[in-house]
Amino acid sequence: MSTAALIVAAGRGERAGAALPKQYAVIAGRAMLAWSHAALRRHPMIDEVLVVIGEGQEALFEHALPGARYVLGGPTRRESVAAGLAALSGANRVLVHDAARPFLPAAVIDRLIAALDAHEGAVPVLPVIDTLVREDGVTVPREALHRVQTPQAFRFDSLVAAHRVWAGGEATDDAQMVRALGGSVALVQGDPMLEKITWPGDIATAEARLGVETRSALGFDVHRLVDGEQLWLGGVLIPHHQGLSGHSDADVALHAITDAMLGTIAAGDIGMHFPPSDPQWRGAESGQFLRHALSLLDARGGRVTFVDLTLICEAPKIGPHREAIRARIAELLGLSPDRVSVKATTTERLGFTGRGEGIAAQAIVTATLPGAVL
Repeated sequence: MSTAALIVAAGRGERAGAALPKQYAVIAGRAMLAWSHAALRRHPMIDEVLVVIGEGQEALFEHALPGARYVLGGPTRRESVAAGLAALSGANRVLVHDAARPFLPAAVIDRLIAALDAHEGAVPVLPVIDTLVREDGVTVPREALHRVQTPQAFRFDSLVAAHRVWAGGEATDDAQMVRALGGSVALVQGDPMLEKITWPGDIATAEARLGVETRSALGFDVHRLVDGEQLWLGGVLIPHHQGLSGHSDADVALHAITDAMLGTIAAGDIGMHFPPSDPQWRGAESGQFLRHALSLLDARGGRVTFVDLTLICEAPKIGPHREAIRARIAELLGLSPDRVSVKATTTERLGFTGRGEGIAAQAIVTATLPGAVL
């Protein structure tokens, strides 16, 4: 059984009050649309993710999700879903999700797909907890009422058939159309994280709901001192009679910080991203390694908050260059210098650093990331 996911993102989001469609507004470091797209892509039971976007939104989409698959939708949500279904092939099940619900827990997807074993469709719902009253003052019983969320899951053929024969005007959701054709639609437990973003203040509320997690990770690097090389430390050229030997510019300080940054998101080490066997990195400026790690952290909605660097060597003396190194690292990471600590020590003439054969660097990076587990 194959499962496809369709994200409907063709609206203009005018009620959100933003200058661009709300699905492209940034939440915790990434476009709103990118959050649910990532959740669907990483779910083990989702085989394909397709996004339906509005005409003229191509550039916005490519910026938010470079290389991701999309099709153009229509003027209404129903027509956009139909366009997405027409572009899918070979799926047995399909999830239809609104981009305005960015935080999609995997457990909700699990419940929806499981319900399709016995039903044509399934929708996530939450109970109505507020008292409801009509305009005439009559209280409406809330026990049988539910708040419907997305994604909604369907057997693919059932949803296609429902769209093909629908003649009831603009449907409020796809489950309504499947029920009209006689299909059974199960109600499964939703999640408060799936609250829809509609109004201007909802984005700040969503970020608060996501929460913040603090992580720290360690990086360490060593390079040998040799004749005939320049000495780069922390992105600063240091006058010295020897330089560090390596495939790139061998900046141990930036390499250690890069590894620490990659560690905050469990993204491996610098050698995985920039293999020393690859000739394109010969003599490369190490600042680009740092910027790459920063972009990966940014894509996860993360932010570096503090860097603590220790350089270990007998020579050169780091003190005269400390502030320049701090300033350069801060510039590369978009931090104020007071968020970068640079220290230096020796090994009391013990070991390879004590003998002046090389320089070692140790860095600890502290970063914040969205804290919710989705």
